[in-house]
Amino acid sequence: MSQIEQDERLKKSPASGDLAPCWSCKEPVAARALFCHACGAIQPAGNVDHFTRLGVPRTFDIDGDKVEKQYLGFQRVLHPDRFVAKSAKERAIAEAQAADMNLAYETLKDPLRRAAYLLKLAGRDAAVSQDQTVNDPELLMEAMEAREQLSEAATVSEVEKLQVEAGAKAIDLIAQLSRAFAAEDYDLADKLATRFKYLRKYLEETRARRVALEDAA
Repeated sequence: MSQIEQDERLKKSPASGDLAPCWSCKEPVAARALFCHACGAIQPAGNVDHFTRLGVPRTFDIDGDKVEKQYLGFQRVLHPDRFVAKSAKERAIAEAQAADMNLAYETLKDPLRRAAYLLKLAGRDAAVSQDQTVNDPELLMEAMEAREQLSEAATVSEVEKLQVEAGAKAIDLIAQLSRAFAAEDYDLADKLATRFKYLRKYLEETRARRVALEDAA
């Protein structure tokens, strides 16, 4: 089949937007496919989002076990040992596919990164993705007060109490994020994700404070 015929075949396909010609045999291949169904050649990573790449629904409420299972399955298929006898091009493609799978997994397994990514997919220039100070006086005041409490905590038990309180807030924020994304309220989701970002940093600080107190005991 000529290249022109292949291109026309792709155009006429009912899912042409999700297809691309195999680099080896030129048969149409789904964008998220790892291998060509016709010749078996590994395919370059398609232009798909992390959810599609791992074969899970595009939603904040993902099944963590399923994501991990999908990821581990793909990584086994893409293991370098499977491509030792392949061409340099195929080895390079497999390495790039594995890197993209790693990025997808690392992004989706983390609720904060997952929220930021969903906001990006929704076309939002999310505040949670920015490094500069957030323009939210209420949040900044809460963060300052929390850090003052932490600095004043003189015992491990006092720090543990602050950790428990912060952990409960984190669980509640994740539930609120779930509802915000389900309602496609991206302004609220961005605000909640930013709050969650600050809270996670605070939890890291409480762990560091606890270690310091334990070492000093």
